Amino acid sequence: MTAKPSQSTRHRQSCIIGFMGKTIVFANQKGGVGKTTTAVNIGSYMASEGKKILLVDFDPQGNLSSSVGCSHKQDGIYEVITSKRDIKDVIMETVQENLSIVTSNLNLSGATIELVDMEGREFILRKALDSVKDQFDYILIDCPPSLGVLTLNGFVAADYVIVPLQCEFFALEGFISMLFQTVKRIQQTVNKRLKIAGIVFTMYDSRTRLSNEVIHKVKATFSTHPEILFQTIIPRNIKLTEAPSHGVPINLYDNQCVGARSYHKLALEVIERV
Repeated sequence: MTAKPSQSTRHRQSCIIGFMGKTIVFANQKGGVGKTTTAVNIGSYMASEGKKILLVDFDPQGNLSSSVGCSHKQDGIYEVITSKRDIKDVIMETVQENLSIVTSNLNLSGATIELVDMEGREFILRKALDSVKDQFDYILIDCPPSLGVLTLNGFVAADYVIVPLQCEFFALEGFISMLFQTVKRIQQTVNKRLKIAGIVFTMYDSRTRLSNEVIHKVKATFSTHPEILFQTIIPRNIKLTEAPSHGVPINLYDNQCVGARSYHKLALEVIERV
């Protein structure tokens, strides 16, 4: 029997034949919907499945960086987009095998002003990531909860967008606005390849009527395109809120809790879909 090549061997071979990884942006114009939690835990479970993952913290708050135990003090994505550093020089390894990150810090908040008069400002992140896209299976971008120039860069750099949707009324309002207006506009202008990978329900509480009403309303909205909704629903889970304070993804904190099992299932669904 012929031995199968290892994951690392297959990855090297794929690079030789021109393999390019897939870039996913996580976005919602409302904060507190589980966007960063979803990005880091999908990434960590993809990595545990043998995929080479690059996390890109594109939010000045730097929560994605903290979630994998990385400091905000070193150079990161701000230095990249302002041409102070090459992205290859600021990629950091995390405590998990196959999971790397480009960190963020508060300096990034000033980029919205610095980029205003820059020609081709919406393509800056895309150009940076294109130079390393053949080194990873997936690049996951965590954007700030807004529709400013940083999030625009995330959309332009991405192949797919995943929209975490908290099971609450106000989160639903923000979701509808972003999904139908912003993504469509991006597709028609600066990034025709952008596709909606799906909407994932987060912070679901089966005990509340509101959570179930939100899910029912969204499913009704997409009754003719049910494939846009991920089957996996992420529940409210205290372990998911504790893990970032320990600087590790949920699979390294408590991989048996309901939140961990849900994100593992979601990661497999994303791999199958994207």
